[in-house]
Amino acid sequence: MKETGKINYIEIPSRDLEATKRFFADAFGWSFVDYGPGYVAIENAGLDGGFFKSDRVATTSNGSVLVVLYSTDLEASLERVKLSGGAIVQAIFPFPGGHRFHFTDPNGNEYAVWSDQNV
Repeated sequence: MKETGKINYIEIPSRDLEATKRFFADAFGWSFVDYGPGYVAIENAGLDGGFFKSDRVATTSNGSVLVVLYSTDLEASLERVKLSGGAIVQAIFPFPGGHRFHFTDPNGNEYAVWSDQNV
C-alpha cells in the first residue's frame, strides 16, 4: 500500500545501462524493464526504482545518498560483488547494529551492503 510521505522509488545515475544491468543481475539477482535508450526500471530489488543514463556518479564523497543493501551472508555478498565487476572501496567493518562494506558498481556509483549476522 502506498502512503503519503513514504519512500516509494529511487533513481540512480548510470553511465552504461547495459553494464549496470549485468552487474546487478549477476551480483544480486535483480531484473530490469527497459524504457527506451535512457532508462531502465529495477525489479526484484526490495524497493522500486530505476537507472537513468547520466555521466554523473553517486558517491558519498560528492554528497550523494548512500543506497544500502542487506545480506544474510556478508562475505559471500562481497565475493559476488567482486566477481561481478564491482570494486570494494571499504572492506567489511563493524558499525552499531552489525557489519558492512562499501563498493562501487562498474559505473563508479557507491553502495553499501550490511548484515546483522555474525561475520
